[in-house]
Amino acid sequence: MVQKLALAITIIGALNWGVVGLFSFDVVAQFADGHAQPFARFFYIVVGISGLISLGLLFDTLRENEVEHVAVAEPEEI
Repeated sequence: MVQKLALAITIIGALNWGVVGLFSFDVVAQFADGHAQPFARFFYIVVGISGLISLGLLFDTLRENEVEHVAVAEPEEI
C-alpha cells in the first residue's frame, strides 16, 4: 500500500516536472505562491522520499526476473 502511494506521488511529481520542462510553469509553486514557500518545499520533499521508496519496486521487479528456470522432465507415457 505504501509503495503504491509512493509511486502515485512520484508520478504526480514527474508530471509537474514535465510541465516545468515544457511550459516553464511549476504547478506546485503556483499553488504555494512560490517554490521557496514551506508548502512547496514540503511537497518537493515528499516527492523525493516517494521516489526513494519507489526504487524498491524497481529492485523487486529485477529480483523476480532473476528467478532460475528449472526444467522439469515430463514422465514418458507407457
